[in-house]
Amino acid sequence: MGMAKAKTVEIIEPKNIWVGNPEAPVSLVMYVDYENEDCAKANEAVNQLKEAFEDTLKINLRHFPLTKINQRSHKAAEAVVGAGQEGKIWEMNNILFAHRRNLGTISLKEYAREAGVMSKNFLNDLVNSTYGWSVRNDLLEALDKGVRDVPAFFINGERYEGKATFTEMRKHIEPLLKIKPKAAATSKKRA
Repeated sequence: MGMAKAKTVEIIEPKNIWVGNPEAPVSLVMYVDYENEDCAKANEAVNQLKEAFEDTLKINLRHFPLTKINQRSHKAAEAVVGAGQEGKIWEMNNILFAHRRNLGTISLKEYAREAGVMSKNFLNDLVNSTYGWSVRNDLLEALDKGVRDVPAFFINGERYEGKATFTEMRKHIEPLLKIKPKAAATSKKRA
C-alpha cells in the first residue's frame, strides 16, 4: 500500500460487489433509486428471493438515481457504495429503503453505523463525494443497457421485463436452475 498520494483510495466498484454465493448459477443485477417507492417494493421481493434461493442466487446492487425527481437519491447511493467497501452493502440497502423518506446526509451517517460500518471517514467521504463517480458510472452503464427507469433487473445478463414481485421473479428464475447440472459436469473438465 506504499502510495505517495495518501488520497488515492482503491474503491471497490458496485459492479464488483456481489451479495450471496459468488459461484451461484443465477445472477440478479438490480438498478435502484433509494427514494423510489417501486424500488422499495421490488427490494422486498428481492429479499424474499434471496432467502428462497439461498446459495443459487447472487445479487449485484447497482445505482440509477433519478436526480431530477429525487434530490437525495444520489447521495444515498454513494452511502451504499461506501458501506459496500466494508461488506455492509445489503444491510445498508435495506436500512435506506426502510428510511427512504429521511435520507439527509447526517441521517445517512447514522444508518451506516446501524449497518455496521466502522469507517471514521464515512461522513467526510459523503461530503467529498468520494463515491460519486462510482454511482455515475452505474448510471451511465445502465443508460447504455437501455435502462430508463427503475427498478430495472437483469437475470443472467438478460433484461427481465416481468413484474418485480417475488412470485413472478421466482417463476422466471426456477427454470434457470433446472438447466444447471449438465453445465456443471462439463465445466469440471477445465479443472
